[in-house]
Amino acid sequence: MAHGLATSLSVIPFGVGKVFGLGQPVSGPMRIRRGDILSGSMNLSEAEIYARLQRASPSFSTDGYADGPQIETLKCAAVLVPLLQQGGEWHLLFTRRTDQVESHKNQVSFPGGACDEGETTPEETALREAYEELGLPPQSVRVLGRLAPLITITAYRVTPVVGIIPWPLVLRPATMEVARVFTIPLAWLADPSNRWEFYMPGREHSLIVYHPFDGELLWGATARITVNLIEVLAVSP
Repeated sequence: MAHGLATSLSVIPFGVGKVFGLGQPVSGPMRIRRGDILSGSMNLSEAEIYARLQRASPSFSTDGYADGPQIETLKCAAVLVPLLQQGGEWHLLFTRRTDQVESHKNQVSFPGGACDEGETTPEETALREAYEELGLPPQSVRVLGRLAPLITITAYRVTPVVGIIPWPLVLRPATMEVARVFTIPLAWLADPSNRWEFYMPGREHSLIVYHPFDGELLWGATARITVNLIEVLAVSP
């Protein structure tokens, strides 16, 4: 359920199938615009990404509002951080939530949400949520590893699961929940001049806010996960 992590996890009927990554959608009212292709991406191989994720520190981070872990009160959640190759460079895939969801309306997010009863790994949760939100088949995702858990002000312990998805790709977004699906080049995200970092009064951890990209504003938990990935991969613009 994206980084809003609403507790309701009912499956929403999918919208009309659309081919993402080839310009115009096949059909349906949702307009799809891709992230502009920028030069400068690091040419990391899949094996290099996997190796760097395995070496990553397990220490936690926060969304900039939460102070730190209080394990006994945190709820389980996971998100999928989808990497894809477009125009010869790595991109991340994001969604923008609709104004009809329970929380964090109109915000940019990764697909994901709260753990269902019986789920024993973050991968199960992230892949299920990506299927419910985007119609992304779990078998199409090559899971490479995890990032350190992130603590949110809403008392979730979110585990980001990094995976590679094929591109172009037919997706069937849940139209009640997903307003837009788009990508941003990893090189652009890695450029420190494209983001602000500051501290909220009385908070120990910084808040990340990216400059607008193609009309979209990336900030908070999703922005922190993005920066954590960039730091783990040691990507520079």
